[in-house]
Amino acid sequence: MAHSDLKAFVENHQRLFVLTGAGCSTNSGIPDYRDADGSWKRTPPVRFQAFIADDVTRRRYWARSMIGWRRFGQARPNDTHHALARLEASGRSRMLLTQNVDRLHQAAGHREVVDLHGRLDLVRCMACSGTLRRADFQDDLIRLNAAWADLDAAALPDGDAELDHQDFSTFTVPGCPNCDGMMKPDVVFFGEAVPKDKVAMAMESLGQADAMLIVGSSLMVYSGYRFAREAARLGIPIAAVNLGRTRADDLLALKVEDRCETALAFLL
Repeated sequence: MAHSDLKAFVENHQRLFVLTGAGCSTNSGIPDYRDADGSWKRTPPVRFQAFIADDVTRRRYWARSMIGWRRFGQARPNDTHHALARLEASGRSRMLLTQNVDRLHQAAGHREVVDLHGRLDLVRCMACSGTLRRADFQDDLIRLNAAWADLDAAALPDGDAELDHQDFSTFTVPGCPNCDGMMKPDVVFFGEAVPKDKVAMAMESLGQADAMLIVGSSLMVYSGYRFAREAARLGIPIAAVNLGRTRADDLLALKVEDRCETALAFLL
């Protein structure tokens, strides 16, 4: 029943504001963060303050990322990304706001995408703000840490890998090619603020929408949850596709507890 309700919800609205999360990309081989209850499945990701302040934390982050990028960098869009791109092509979706940093919506041909939490395919210098392709930074990491390159580890969310009990003190992190400054992935870490201009642009688009569709997000992080709260305040109906609990369950007009690609199959 719920799938036909979702189809009706989408077909009855002309200006959908779409918000997506990690559940969109699990079928592309990128693990998600949370269980059906909205709790962390494993140790929470590195916090911004620790990354900036602690040299060992940065070495540990980049060592794990060097291993994890091999899989993450090869991820391809799945049927969920293609279904949402089809929704946009049909003229029903004004903006897609994603909490994901994998750029898979864009790879599927989606045009109006706001990467709320940034993008993992770029690395940014904390001193001069210069950017570098993550793939090029990967080459530098491997060149400087050849002994680590053969390690393998279980994939974790957002290009991380399960590398524990290693001595990270020997791992070398390259500096900025321009100024030798500290390099950080061009993503919003936990404990770091989302850029205000992105929030403002998304809020403006939400204000022009006639419905909101949440796909594959528990909304446990406030940066995404705030949009559901604002939609509810504006009287905009909200539908969600998510396996398990969301922080916005009491705000929803419709909820489908199923895999994203199954629930959205009607769009393909």
